[in-house]
Amino acid sequence: MANNIPVSAQIPPAELMTAVALQSGNSVSKDFTNLAEALTARFGDSLDAVLLYGSCLHSCSLDDGIADLYVVVDNYRHAYSKRHLALLNAWLAPNVFYLEVPSQERTLRAKYAVISMADFEQGARHWFHPYIWARFAQPSRLLYVRNESSRQHIHKILAYAVITFLKTSAAALDNSCEVNVEEIWTHGLTLTYAAELRPEKKTRARYLVQRNLDDYTQLTTAARPALSAILEALPNGHYHCLVSAAERRRAARRWRLRRWQGRILSILRLTKATITFRDCLDYAAWKIERHTGIQVEITPMLRRHPVLWGYKIMWQLIRRGVLR
Repeated sequence: MANNIPVSAQIPPAELMTAVALQSGNSVSKDFTNLAEALTARFGDSLDAVLLYGSCLHSCSLDDGIADLYVVVDNYRHAYSKRHLALLNAWLAPNVFYLEVPSQERTLRAKYAVISMADFEQGARHWFHPYIWARFAQPSRLLYVRNESSRQHIHKILAYAVITFLKTSAAALDNSCEVNVEEIWTHGLTLTYAAELRPEKKTRARYLVQRNLDDYTQLTTAARPALSAILEALPNGHYHCLVSAAERRRAARRWRLRRWQGRILSILRLTKATITFRDCLDYAAWKIERHTGIQVEITPMLRRHPVLWGYKIMWQLIRRGVLR
């Protein structure tokens, strides 16, 4: 039977808290530290934490990439001097911005999302859509934290993200055969990618899991006490899904709903990014070309009317299968 205890009612296992603390505390390149210092100066005493996640996580430098960062603040009014930015962030978190930091003869670049600690926790524990819990179930690095209390809070949120991810995605697994950690996480990431408009290839999920398989194995093992009614650990290190056929059908319906919800949320967030994210068109075109090899021409009309013409181009990319 599926576990009927809501994720929000469960305390993360101590072993899982330890695992995410160790992973988030791993060393990173000095480039990322420089970016975190710039954000510390920008947000001042409203800043609770800065996290690094995404494709640059294992990079030694940022010569050819853009870092993906999350800025966790105490509240939006405190974080912004402009009221409309606070309202936009509260309406649909997070707000996304672009950052450049000079470093010797180079320029370090980052895309950073701003979210309150309260919304970050809600996203990891309660949100129906996987926007937060899918990102932070994966390995991340804690670049800055206000104090020890904030550090423990962040670790708990990361642990909740792992539990939510595994509970929600494992419910859609086939229970007729055993699965290993790679299959569990690849299946889950594939579902979450489909719930957003993303340009990544279908093989991207498996590539990421294989690259970080030791981390995912550690997280799955540590989260097991919270998953006992969903995943049965087998002696050979594999797992058996315990959900019933009826629950699996319900999970499939929920994932279909997440895909439709994700399209709407992606469009709304992309629209909002035209206000908050400088050079958002160039970034979007760069990311699409990087993941698919397809070039998107940024025309003068698109620059003058990024929302209206952006919808047209987005629809064309969806029809071509570039965005899924």
